[in-house]
Amino acid sequence: MLKRFFILCSGADADILADSSTGEQNKYAGIGATVFFTAVMAFIAASYALYTVFDNYFSAIFFGLIWGFLIFNLDRFIVSTIRKKERFIDELLQASPRIVLAIIIAVVISKPLELKIFEKEIDRVLLEQKNDFTLANKEQIATQYTPVVSSIDSEIASLKEEVTTKETEVNDLYETYIAEAEGRKGTEIIGKGPVYKEKREKHDAGLAELVELKKTNADKVATLEAQKVQLATEYEDQVVNSQPIIDNFDGLMARVNALNELPWLPSFFIFLLFLAIETSPIFAKLLSPKGEYDYKLEDIEGEVKTWVAQKEGQRKVVMQTDFTINDRVYGDLTEEEELYAYKKKIAREMMKKQQDAFYKQQTGIL
Repeated sequence: MLKRFFILCSGADADILADSSTGEQNKYAGIGATVFFTAVMAFIAASYALYTVFDNYFSAIFFGLIWGFLIFNLDRFIVSTIRKKERFIDELLQASPRIVLAIIIAVVISKPLELKIFEKEIDRVLLEQKNDFTLANKEQIATQYTPVVSSIDSEIASLKEEVTTKETEVNDLYETYIAEAEGRKGTEIIGKGPVYKEKREKHDAGLAELVELKKTNADKVATLEAQKVQLATEYEDQVVNSQPIIDNFDGLMARVNALNELPWLPSFFIFLLFLAIETSPIFAKLLSPKGEYDYKLEDIEGEVKTWVAQKEGQRKVVMQTDFTINDRVYGDLTEEEELYAYKKKIAREMMKKQQDAFYKQQTGIL
């Protein structure tokens, strides 16, 4: 049962192999087993690769089965279409397109399994990339808010500087009228005279302006600080909202790129393994000697080719004979007076009708 199944997988003619030796049957059963297990590995690889895309077991298994059947059909076709030749170089040239296709299939099959085998190393590379992306994302978002925050800080500093300047001015006015009262400056007369009162009133007016300025600037600074807090909140919201995109940066393409960051030699050996598995049925058939099955298959194909050539030759002979007979028949007919008179009569009636129709048309025009 299993042997018949593997022979079916090899693409060989089961009826011909049934009359062949056991060794010949075992050879093609081995080729079929290789084709079958290559398809199984293609199913596993495709299912894992598609699971990283869809993140759903049922979708991954469904499309993985389709891919496995596709690889199975291709491998079966490749093996079944290789025919044994008299020279090995002819067989190699015949199989070269199939070998190229097998290399492509091996690459496609091996890559998802490499992703699974080196999953931990790939996760480490992805983690480093995610951390870099997170820092770069924060810096990129910050560039949207930094100019605005810097402008607010400059405005706050200007308001505080304005208050400081006013305080210095008021302090100078205070020192002036105190020095006037003590007689150290100004009129240098001790006491609270008219000049003292004038300077005191100027100081008091400046002090009132300072109080009002402090209140006004304090309100402005509070408003600006509130804007800074709002901008900081918006910045944090953008960082939080964009972080899931970075956290989900572990799809198929990201993992393939992360795999390329790892040393190439282990991946190359895995690729060689799958290449050997994928091309083994082809090389097994190329390297194996021409066996009983090949001779029987060549004999059957030769019979069919000869039969088709015979039918083609017979059709050509029949056609040539028919042409010859027709030439003789029509040649004899050209000499019959009865046929000539009949065709002359028909032609005369046809010309009369054409002339009558032409006359009616010209009369209508006039």
